[in-house]
Amino acid sequence: MKLRSKLIRCLALFAVFTLLFLSADCGKALAQNKTGKSTTSRPSVFKPLVTFVEIGAASCIPCKAMQPIMKEVAEEYKGQVKVVFHDVWTKTGKQDAEKYKIRVIPTQVFLDIEGKEYFRHEGYFPKEELVKVLKIQGVK
Repeated sequence: MKLRSKLIRCLALFAVFTLLFLSADCGKALAQNKTGKSTTSRPSVFKPLVTFVEIGAASCIPCKAMQPIMKEVAEEYKGQVKVVFHDVWTKTGKQDAEKYKIRVIPTQVFLDIEGKEYFRHEGYFPKEELVKVLKIQGVK
């Protein structure tokens, strides 16, 4: 008799949780607007046309000269270009340098929207030349 009552309680709890779960799914379905798109907010994913990866070091003079250019590019082409800096003298930066097979610093690696490398430059890279490389992928 005790086993039977425990089983009934477990089934009742399971039924309650199932109903709560299903009602939450129904609430999401009701949150759709007239266009059929969900009105629940989802984080937008920034998919840049180009990812500009600068691999250098904070103590490197040509790398320091690239810092203002990187900042300008990030501001001027916000929403189209993602700028990333890896310092080779840090643990993670060293791993990134190995990943990109860096021979000298600074090195600029340009990745397309799919994350595939389409251009590489070693040394200081003037902004005017760098912008030409960005425009190859449709950056305006």
